[in-house]
Amino acid sequence: MEKHEGGVALAPGDTTAVYEIYIKTTPERLWEAITDPAMRARYTFGVQIQSDWSEGSTYTSSVPGAIDIAAGKNLEVDPPRRLVQTMNALWSDDVKAEGTSLITWEIEQVADSCRLTVVHAQLRPDGNGEIYGGWPMILSGLKTLLETGENLTTPGSLLYQGAAA
Repeated sequence: MEKHEGGVALAPGDTTAVYEIYIKTTPERLWEAITDPAMRARYTFGVQIQSDWSEGSTYTSSVPGAIDIAAGKNLEVDPPRRLVQTMNALWSDDVKAEGTSLITWEIEQVADSCRLTVVHAQLRPDGNGEIYGGWPMILSGLKTLLETGENLTTPGSLLYQGAAA
């Protein structure tokens, strides 16, 4: 992967992006931050996610009252260790054309911290980088929230700031 303004760009022909981050937290608290709509909105640019988090259930994510972001299915739900979801991006016609991708969240406890690995797979070769390019901002915001209790200002958070107001 190479860096570009939106985060990262895959090498030509690649269809998988892998992100790994270490966060000083417990697996249970990390799982809560991934699945709780209010917590999730604090590090995903105001985007809330709604689901009952059962295996086979659906989820939707949006900035309430402003824009639909994504929808998909929870293929595997194993709290607080693993979540596998399909994702259909909805925020523009360009990303809608990318089709369905697969996101896997893997949480592993490492002493007093957790290693979070996010694998965004089944991307279209040479597809739209908007689909996976925001992960560095999202994961940085997640780490900041869990370690400090504060929100992180990123280009993504500035983009949607006040969108639902």
